Amino acid sequence: MVRVFAWTLLAALSIGTVATAEDLVTTAPAETDDMTVIFNGTNLDGWNGDSRLWSVKDGVIHGETTPENVAQGNTFLIWKDPIKDFEVRLSFRCNAVNNSGIMYRSQHVTEKVKNDWVLKGYQYEGRNEEDYPNVPGFIYDERGSRGRICIVGEVAEWNEDGKKVLRNDLMSQADFKKLMKVDDWNDVVIRAKGNHIQHFLNGKLLLDFTDNHPEKRFSEGLFGLQLHAGKPMWAEFKDIRIKSLK
Repeated sequence: MVRVFAWTLLAALSIGTVATAEDLVTTAPAETDDMTVIFNGTNLDGWNGDSRLWSVKDGVIHGETTPENVAQGNTFLIWKDPIKDFEVRLSFRCNAVNNSGIMYRSQHVTEKVKNDWVLKGYQYEGRNEEDYPNVPGFIYDERGSRGRICIVGEVAEWNEDGKKVLRNDLMSQADFKKLMKVDDWNDVVIRAKGNHIQHFLNGKLLLDFTDNHPEKRFSEGLFGLQLHAGKPMWAEFKDIRIKSLK
């Protein structure tokens, strides 16, 4: 009986079982000293994007569309190295005209697109809003079929037969309004290890997601920053650092 229990526990750990209500940590882990800075604050060395739209201003990455320089579809500033299991930390802000986002484990799309900098994959939604459900931090399936994969407040999993919400009480609308800094810098932490993903904002856990879909999940890919098509907008990012999770 002991052997059966031990084997069951080991199997559960190996597939990344979602944490229970009792053991789910809802604050961001402390930053360690092994993070690698991937934006030098001076130029866009190591990044690839539309030079009409992306620049460095006052030590931050600045993306902006204007009536003269429009985005031909959603466009991205892409970091040169793919990532797999990782923790990334950065700060972002954007205006309220349109939304932005942080892409990870993404694939470079080259067919039937209007620009050379298109990504498909998981997105940490970036917005300048505090009212549900249009708040930053949910997982969006950029150029995929699943839409809002996991929204703020949820512990959820996506299996072959669809999505299953295990909890939806990680954060209330009132909590989020206290947390979100409208028109200011907000700190992001994204952790992805195996098929388990967590999004944090300003030190608090927004969602906990496990992607069990055998075909639609992403296990490795590119990291990027988004400018959205449509009305002129701007988005800024700084202090971008990353580490691999063993």
